[in-house]
Amino acid sequence: MDDLTDTPPPSDPGASPEGDSGLLDAYSRAVVAVVAQVGAAVVNIGVDTGRGRRGAGSGVMVAPDGYLLTNNHVVEQAVGLTVTFTDGSEVQAALVGRDPATDLAVLRAQASGLPYACLGDSGALQVGQLAIAIGNPLGYESSVSSGVVSALGRSLPTASGRLIEGMIQHTAPLNPGNSGGALLDSSGRVIGINTAIIAMAQGIGFAIPVNTAQWVLTQLLTRGRVVRGFLGIAGRERPLDRRLVRHLDLPAERGVEIAGMEPGSAADRAGLMSGDIIVTLAGREVRNIPDLQRVLGEIPVDAAAEMEVVRRTRRITVKVVPTEAPT
Repeated sequence: MDDLTDTPPPSDPGASPEGDSGLLDAYSRAVVAVVAQVGAAVVNIGVDTGRGRRGAGSGVMVAPDGYLLTNNHVVEQAVGLTVTFTDGSEVQAALVGRDPATDLAVLRAQASGLPYACLGDSGALQVGQLAIAIGNPLGYESSVSSGVVSALGRSLPTASGRLIEGMIQHTAPLNPGNSGGALLDSSGRVIGINTAIIAMAQGIGFAIPVNTAQWVLTQLLTRGRVVRGFLGIAGRERPLDRRLVRHLDLPAERGVEIAGMEPGSAADRAGLMSGDIIVTLAGREVRNIPDLQRVLGEIPVDAAAEMEVVRRTRRITVKVVPTEAPT
């Protein structure tokens, strides 16, 4: 009979050789690396309202020549703006433009050769992935918190009552001074601009997807304002059954479902119906609300464009003529 007294216990193939402490160390190293990489690009924004100066929020430098993203609600009452960096230096800033519909604004700090953050792709986000929030509230530079992406495609009302669609929900704790700061992935790329926290709900924060922010940035820099087409619908992101995707040869496994429609709107005149799922517009994929908003900003208003929708089990094409969105 074999002697089994020295036989080691069978190993657990799912166990980490370093144990929980090793996983925590790896998590910490990831957060520390991101802060070292991006922290200097997150600034404090001081606002002069004409009745006094206040530290209103945070911003993210996105170019070395001074362009930065922040929230519209941070700067909407400003008559003067300053930007303070993590080393304590301060420069004047000018408002390039703002877009209340997405609660975004673009400023330009009066300096060059500045640290800046690289923009990622919010369209590639997955629920559960690491999310790191960096803000510069009230001069407390590089205030950092971390969590995970907890949901995608959320809707959030602005102060005016208009909904911002396609929001990222995450669990990185925020405070009011973090508004306009960066939400980052584990590689240090900006995936969102933090905008709000629900005060009565612990650990629920929201960020504007960076793909939306990049589109608004481009519009404000090239046109001076955001011009977007308007369909007159309420929409929500909707997954599509894989068998239906294959059967109809659809471009993606997600689309935008029409949940409601204004009578007499562009969508209504085109013969669209509640329950239709938009999958393309003007030949471009529409997987989610930011996709739809981006295409509506790129195609001419008051000109016909082809839209493909899934209606029950059919793929149909309609002609839609977007109007200019009301301001």
